[in-house]
Amino acid sequence: MMLALAMFAVDPIVIGVFEPMTGPYAAGGQLTMEGITLAAEQVKEVLGRPVELVLVDNKSEKVEASNAVSRLIQFNKASVIIGSYGSAVAIPGSEVANAAGVPMIGCSPTNPLVTLGKEYAFRVCFIDPFQGSVMAKFAVEDLGAKTAVIIQDIASDYSVGLSHYFQNSFKSLTGDNKSITGVISYQTGDQDFTAQLAYAQGKNPDVVFIPAASYGEAALIIKQARELGIQSQFLGGDTWEVPEFLQVGGASVEGSYFSTHFDVAVAPTPKAAEFIDAFKVKYGVEPSAFAALGYDAFMLAIDAIIRADSAVPEDIKNALRATKNFEGVTGYINIDVNGDAVKDAIVRVVKDNAFEFVSVVKPAE
Repeated sequence: MMLALAMFAVDPIVIGVFEPMTGPYAAGGQLTMEGITLAAEQVKEVLGRPVELVLVDNKSEKVEASNAVSRLIQFNKASVIIGSYGSAVAIPGSEVANAAGVPMIGCSPTNPLVTLGKEYAFRVCFIDPFQGSVMAKFAVEDLGAKTAVIIQDIASDYSVGLSHYFQNSFKSLTGDNKSITGVISYQTGDQDFTAQLAYAQGKNPDVVFIPAASYGEAALIIKQARELGIQSQFLGGDTWEVPEFLQVGGASVEGSYFSTHFDVAVAPTPKAAEFIDAFKVKYGVEPSAFAALGYDAFMLAIDAIIRADSAVPEDIKNALRATKNFEGVTGYINIDVNGDAVKDAIVRVVKDNAFEFVSVVKPAE
């Protein structure tokens, strides 16, 4: 009996991760894993037990996301799961985790459906109703926009949702129900956007909002738009913050604005400064917002395990529900009744082939 207890004492606490390492979301998943990996290197033991990090590639696909979460729960016996970049894969993953009664913490999936009605689903990022209002407010108040066209990916939950919230906020802020002069769609994987851009060009809007789930498609749209001579200001969401967006778009994406979750220019907590330094030592570059969110998701999982004094999924879920003023590197995290974090947003601009801080936008009180 004593031997069995000793063996049990060193059983690892498994933290599962389902992020896209391949497929169209791979760049975002890989950036997220940089932050998760750094966090895991800093916390190797909790409650006297080793922490084991297990990653399963969701391949940027909905079915694979469900399978990845099932594997982490059934085969790896994960106590808590982190993921995923891309609301389209986070939503089915959260459904599996919730049905199994295992808590899931989203790093950057912003669609409300990731957590809505799911007792075991949480996230450390803001959600799309806020993100849509942030970019609409920036367009109207900072850029003086009076009209907008939206080019959305009709096959993406993230894109359609963010498009909806931007539309509502833009109309409200302009006081004009006709200020959205057009909404035109494409399908994930499209490479030729001539028809959509001809439509947009005919409307001659002040801004074009592209809530693309794929950074590559967003960059291609802007590049082709500039080639057609479209001079409108381009705006997007948090998926744009990957090096590939700059590589694909080149000079065409200069001056484009987007919302994101973190910027080294405005480290919001003391731990943020420590994280930035540690990240630079490990990777030789400044951290992306996705790396910062991955780090926060892992550290929030550890914090919940400590507060619960347990690795039992139900206990961890209850601790996550009670999260107040957790000091993350992307800000202080409070979990609301839906399992969502109430957070500030950052607006950044592409300048000289890099991402530059513009402003901080706080949620309404």
